[in-house]
Amino acid sequence: MTKKIEAIFREERLTAVKEALAKIGIVGLNVFEVRGHGRQGGILLTGRNGPYRVDMLPRIQLNIILSDHNVEPTIAAISQAAQTGEIGDGLIFVYPVDEVIRIRTGERAGAALHYDGDIDSRGAVPASTAAPAPNGAPV
Repeated sequence: MTKKIEAIFREERLTAVKEALAKIGIVGLNVFEVRGHGRQGGILLTGRNGPYRVDMLPRIQLNIILSDHNVEPTIAAISQAAQTGEIGDGLIFVYPVDEVIRIRTGERAGAALHYDGDIDSRGAVPASTAAPAPNGAPV
């Protein structure tokens, strides 16, 4: 099975996240500049005319499609690299992907996701990098 990871986090953490993903062998990804807010509802600033709220904050949206067995190490890498400990660090969503087709070659499923030097070609991710599964379930 294949999954899509969509992570939304602070702009200033992009370099750290990309480096963490490259370290574990994530080769393909897409990055978008987005705006939004979560629970905090934005930030309160003070200008010449008094306080005002900025409620659409700049964020980065990162999308990665990968094999099921690579999801937890990837989540751990993103979480560790994107975390500042402050409100607004972001969210990670995981979605099922029904089909993957490489347009150039027509390859499907796992073959369409494989790149030389990627997380799958490197073999197992070291246990220190992988996050434990919830409730001790096997990953």
